[in-house]
Amino acid sequence: MAAYRGAAGFQRVLLAVKHVCFSKQRCGVIICRYSTVYDPNEKTFDKILIANRGEIACRVIKTCKKMGIKTVAVHSDVDSSAVHVKVADEAVCVGPAPTSKSYLNMDAIMNAIKQTGAQAVHPGYGFLSENKEFAKRLAAEGVTFIGPDTHAIQAMGDKIESKLIAKAAKVNTIPGFDGVVKDAEEAVKIAGEIGYPVMIKASAGGGGKGMRIAWNDEETREGFRFSSQEALSSFGDDRLLIEKFIDNPRHIEIQVLADKHGNALWLNERECSIQRRNQKVVEEIDAACTVTFVRSGSCCEYVFLTQVEHPITECITGLDLVQQMIRIAKGYKLQHKQSDIPINGWAVESRVYAEDPYKSFGLPSIGRLSQYQEPLDLPNVRVDSGIQEGSDISIYYDPMISKLVTYGKTREEALKKMEDALDNYVIRGVTHNIPLLREIIVHSRFVSGDISTKFLPEVYPDGFKGHMLTAGERRELLATAAALYVAVEIDGEKVEVSGEWNLASALLPITINGKHRTLQVYKHAYAYSGVKNKLAASLSKHMPEKVPEDTSSILRSPMPGSVVAVSVKPGDNVAEGQEICVIEAMKMQNSMTAAKTAKVKSVHCKAGDTVGEGDLLVELE
Repeated sequence: MAAYRGAAGFQRVLLAVKHVCFSKQRCGVIICRYSTVYDPNEKTFDKILIANRGEIACRVIKTCKKMGIKTVAVHSDVDSSAVHVKVADEAVCVGPAPTSKSYLNMDAIMNAIKQTGAQAVHPGYGFLSENKEFAKRLAAEGVTFIGPDTHAIQAMGDKIESKLIAKAAKVNTIPGFDGVVKDAEEAVKIAGEIGYPVMIKASAGGGGKGMRIAWNDEETREGFRFSSQEALSSFGDDRLLIEKFIDNPRHIEIQVLADKHGNALWLNERECSIQRRNQKVVEEIDAACTVTFVRSGSCCEYVFLTQVEHPITECITGLDLVQQMIRIAKGYKLQHKQSDIPINGWAVESRVYAEDPYKSFGLPSIGRLSQYQEPLDLPNVRVDSGIQEGSDISIYYDPMISKLVTYGKTREEALKKMEDALDNYVIRGVTHNIPLLREIIVHSRFVSGDISTKFLPEVYPDGFKGHMLTAGERRELLATAAALYVAVEIDGEKVEVSGEWNLASALLPITINGKHRTLQVYKHAYAYSGVKNKLAASLSKHMPEKVPEDTSSILRSPMPGSVVAVSVKPGDNVAEGQEICVIEAMKMQNSMTAAKTAKVKSVHCKAGDTVGEGDLLVELE
């Protein structure tokens, strides 16, 4: 996000994008990389501290290096070996793992600034990026905040304030309560006045944190509790607002840049409707972020929401947005006019997460990356990541592994490149969502553009089960597993398999019946079109049948995380659906409930415990 002055500047930007045309002509030239044109005569900063972690910290550091600016990374104790720490010129530990004690610890970060002599701070997104108190403290110390000033943060970083300004600019907004909701009972009262369903959301921050949909009073009370706790944990601000939930919408975002001299640009829109848990999974041209709109499925109205961040704009415009932010923060005017902004080709982004897509479209997975290989040898592929082989994915932070971006002259070309990139992406040691991502981009509904934020539950009403191999794909996979450079006969049909590969490699580029395929090699297994086919599967008929566990009498943790609260004790009577405990994983809180009406036999956890996936929490009689 670029800096601009207060409500008046924000209103000007909103007016600029209010009548955006969503069907612009696209050029035929592909910009494969964003351009960082460094002018040594244009002085900015000698040293910048990045108050963030992961892929966004690495992304900022990359541009700073091109501009000749030294960088300072901050990190928690568990992030001491993180990639952003290694690539920065200096690094300072700002506290233990919990975000409230490290990445949200303003005192520690201010001390790091003084210790290193950093002249400016880039906040990335999330954490302190929209915290006006942090911006005030920086200004008081004469340190430049690379982002909006305190007035603009108040205007746009706060969803409540920004909605009021949007209304003043005559931009459509979602109906709701434009104030801070005090407690759960007031939330119920407001929800009743608005009419169910409603969306409860954090006033600060974004990224799906602190957001809950409620369809009745009980869900409103529960949603208020969890949303406020998540918001406090993620952004240090537990204020909430309530809006009417827009059913079956499309999520559109627009990137803007604005300087301190009254100049503003909009950098095209992007489609972000493929989501799970209100978090984006697949996005595509032509846009980026900062002002977000939701297009209702029942009308063509774009309603103002909030602001965010994104890289795919750089692919279609060729602009280095981080460089533009740094220039603007130093006080320079925008280098470009609106007529200079192109839309070259088509870009698609898949957000690669360490999570199990077969559980609620993605419950967190933790572990160490025993093998990691990005598909950067493929043309027109970009990977923004903050991890490497050997990195640990912990329970404390967002489970994102990378933002995988592909681009081409057309959408069809960009999607085909994405398919190839996902096939060539090697991730071992954690469960990941590549199988789901691959299924999405080849699904007929997605390819045709028939999408909304309900895409996943509508396409997979019983949950994601993985790719179902056709008879032909099954033959191809079995033939590949059986032979190299041979013709194999399976089910009465010949399958020609050829290629040159190293069996020590994780990837097998081969040709099957004249068609190019890329397979991944696991120990005693192959992955084909996102499907892992284990050798043991062929021997399953010889194995004794495993009796399913009676899950109605026990409660196991569905994911690794920490126990926030335990609501029962041995001897208590619980009703079906009653909350037993709360598990927090990667800043998202999850209520664990009883599967039946029963008496509590034993409790195997307490608040503060760290639990693994499958760990026993509670037994019922």
